[in-house]
Amino acid sequence: MPVTSQPLGRRERNKREKLDRITAAASELFAEFGVEDVTTQQIADKADIGTGTLFLYARNKGELLLLVQNVHYAEALERGRTEAQANPDALGAVMSIVRPIVECNRVQIDNGRFYLREMVFGDPTETHHNAALSIVGQTEEAIAEILGREKLAGAEDAATAARIVSAIMFVSLAASVNAGMDIEALERDIRTQISLLIRR
Repeated sequence: MPVTSQPLGRRERNKREKLDRITAAASELFAEFGVEDVTTQQIADKADIGTGTLFLYARNKGELLLLVQNVHYAEALERGRTEAQANPDALGAVMSIVRPIVECNRVQIDNGRFYLREMVFGDPTETHHNAALSIVGQTEEAIAEILGREKLAGAEDAATAARIVSAIMFVSLAASVNAGMDIEALERDIRTQISLLIRR
């Protein structure tokens, strides 16, 4: 007999609906004004909830940005994985993973850099921070899989190389010196660095 999932109860539906409103409100305000210029009160007002309720879902703006950006980063990673499967070239496949993440990060440069700071220096016990680290882990697994399938490294070396690729990408995105660099130039720079690591 097949197992069917139970429908959500009213309380869970209300919580999900509030979370969706908070995510939509924060996403819209952050995209328009940047995370630094938006207050939690503005987000609560736009989501039509009290600030006390807002803080049940995220304790500060950093966590709200993680909540919003995690959704976008997960979608970018999924697009990259799909593209990578169709790319027979190892470097091209790795860049298929990297490119959508770079594009996601650069939609609003200050927000992207703020997100990376929160991810690195935020509270790892916080739910949204933990989800961000999970996305990083999934990104590294996808890259390691490519390196393994191309026989560029054994499993352990592939995992280490994937962590280095991840570090290259995130340092390049977070660096102040690259803040004015357009997406194409940034991708070329990241590609050049990665190519030295995974050269056959």
